[in-house]
Amino acid sequence: MKTANARKLFGTDGIRGVAGQAPLDPTTVYACGLALGHSLPRDAGTPRVILGRDTRESSPWIAATLAAGLREAGARVESAGVVPTPAVAFLAHTHGFQAGVVISASHNPWRDNGIKLFGADGFKLADALELAMEEEIKHHAAQISAPDVETLPAVEGNAALQADYIEFLLRCVPGLSLAGLRVVADCANGAAAAVAPALFRRLGGDVTLLNIGPDGRNINDGCGALHPALVATEVVERGANLGLTFDGDADRCMLAGTHNNVINGDAILLMVARDLKARGLLTGDLVVATTMSNMGLEAALKRSGIKMLRAPVGDRYVLEQMLAHNAALGGEQSGHILLPHLATTGDGLLTALVVLDLIARTGKSIEELTADLKVFPQVIVNVKVRERRPLEGIPAVAERIRAAEEELKDSGRVVIRYSGTETLARVMIEAESEEAMRRLADGIAEAIRAELGA
Repeated sequence: MKTANARKLFGTDGIRGVAGQAPLDPTTVYACGLALGHSLPRDAGTPRVILGRDTRESSPWIAATLAAGLREAGARVESAGVVPTPAVAFLAHTHGFQAGVVISASHNPWRDNGIKLFGADGFKLADALELAMEEEIKHHAAQISAPDVETLPAVEGNAALQADYIEFLLRCVPGLSLAGLRVVADCANGAAAAVAPALFRRLGGDVTLLNIGPDGRNINDGCGALHPALVATEVVERGANLGLTFDGDADRCMLAGTHNNVINGDAILLMVARDLKARGLLTGDLVVATTMSNMGLEAALKRSGIKMLRAPVGDRYVLEQMLAHNAALGGEQSGHILLPHLATTGDGLLTALVVLDLIARTGKSIEELTADLKVFPQVIVNVKVRERRPLEGIPAVAERIRAAEEELKDSGRVVIRYSGTETLARVMIEAESEEAMRRLADGIAEAIRAELGA
């Protein structure tokens, strides 16, 4: 896992911060375009870069500023407009682009934004390349001034590129029809809102789309994957078979069943793993999850003869383990699901279609497909911190963690980590006893707050 000292700009999912403030001030964004442009190979002529963005108020000016830097560095820039993050990965890989850039802060509030980078292969850029880019970005940012944002031309989107992405999604589930199914999908007023209407229109069925009216500031606002209870309630009220809910850049998906219940990435991994195994597609009978995945998932997979490996949190680390072990399936509890035989990165819309295809083929409900998943009580406490110091080096915190691990032993787990995208320490406790779970989590969180609290 990368340390906080190794990289300052790029976290586990690109550059992220408050739009207009460092590191997303115009000068740094322009310098990022320069650095990326300079890093691209010239052996095939002028390098081409594909841009995509979400619906945030700041996304257009960030895209225009970054595009200006890319052009100054000699790259040709094209845009797919408002599209999910995985659409850019797909287009970079299949349309001959040397890189792909997404302007999005995923699940963060509208004031935040971010820059995610993909290579020509459709995978996120390697850590070493991003670290080298950081040095150049710092160099440029200290010596240049960005062009006046108000004078930059808008980066116009190419609707044909968006349409190509929709066709790709449909090819992944050949023959899928939603006839006879009633589905509710929450698009979070984000990137999914630009694609979902055309996509689901092609699949038939009775599909209700929620939060497809972005205004620049309502992305993730009380909706989407961070607020899955919304779609769960709508499923019950509308008598639907299934609910889908996406985050702001639509690279992850959560589900809701018919009992006002939320179904997270662990349950999705279980369903898809069993289906792939039954069809002889689960290489090595192996699934890669993360340290945050529930012990109940591991037990359920084991009953089906499937082994689970744990990677650090972050889809890039899940993918690293998948590639190392030739795994066909991996993902996170948050709804990032990786299916490398279909796509190079997590894709919320693709995940939704794979689950819908499973329901359509088997005739089973989401409740039947996940009935034996017995979830251990789990709590996550987020602590706002002013800095990311190694927790094992803080005696009061280390002692709390040691005591919790000793108390739980084989009846639970303790996972403490810093967020890769926010200034937070996340305290996760999993235990058979809910009382012990909450008491231990609160104790560790309080110790962190006392030492590092913002």
